Amino acid sequence: MSPSWRDLVELVRAPAALSVPGDVVAGAAAAGRLGPRTAGLAGASVLLYWGGMAANDWADREVDAVERPSRPIPSGRIEPRTALAVAAGLTAAGVAVAGLTGGKKALAVAAPLAGAVWAYDLGLKNTPAGPAAMAACRALDVLLGAAGGRLRRAAWPAATVFAHTYTVTALSRCEVDGATPALPAATLAGTAAVAAAAVATRRPLVPAGLAALYAYRYGAPQLAAVRDPAAPRIRASVGAGILNLPALQGALTARAGRPLAGLVVAAAAPLARLLSRKVSPT
Repeated sequence: MSPSWRDLVELVRAPAALSVPGDVVAGAAAAGRLGPRTAGLAGASVLLYWGGMAANDWADREVDAVERPSRPIPSGRIEPRTALAVAAGLTAAGVAVAGLTGGKKALAVAAPLAGAVWAYDLGLKNTPAGPAAMAACRALDVLLGAAGGRLRRAAWPAATVFAHTYTVTALSRCEVDGATPALPAATLAGTAAVAAAAVATRRPLVPAGLAALYAYRYGAPQLAAVRDPAAPRIRASVGAGILNLPALQGALTARAGRPLAGLVVAAAAPLARLLSRKVSPT
């Protein structure tokens, strides 16, 4: 029996993909390449993200059977081979769309990005290199938007998104068993530094507002986790880190001189939070 659309949406964490296009937009804005092709590259990025989520659940199917039996694969709603086919198909489609949209220069970023996503899912996730590997995937996503432009100018937003993603991934490793207060305390400090990095500009009004929104929305659950680092608090922090990333991306876009585009990117955050009530982002 074929899986339902709802099962597939849950497999790829579809609403969480709203946190992805902003990477490309921020990179494109910084590199002076924000334009019609950015939409195509953002679409490629979403496909790669969805492919990575499906690959993640395929790789984790045995662990999830114990820790998260309600997920699509361990619950029997999606066969493992179907999940793997979905993951491979979405990844191939993402790389193809990037190449068709941005040419060889975009393809030169999309292919390593796809490889990094699969390397994380299949081997690096549960190693000490896991958080850095996932953060590198997001940094490459920013550079995908900058492909063909002034790539060096995209280094700052790429590094900022790298740092944010590192904090989220570090927290995610303790979603099931909880953590000690030291972990959310460290990631909270990192969040403050990331927010400050997004405001480093001569015209800070819009970037500062969006960075403050990001810091509050992501920081508040982490502060609660410092007080009580049990698994539910850690999961809430991870979800907040994913769903409120558009506010940070919007700040970085505005920092590059595109405040209106930054506000549009940031608008994805409340929509993502709304949809997360239907499908978990983690």
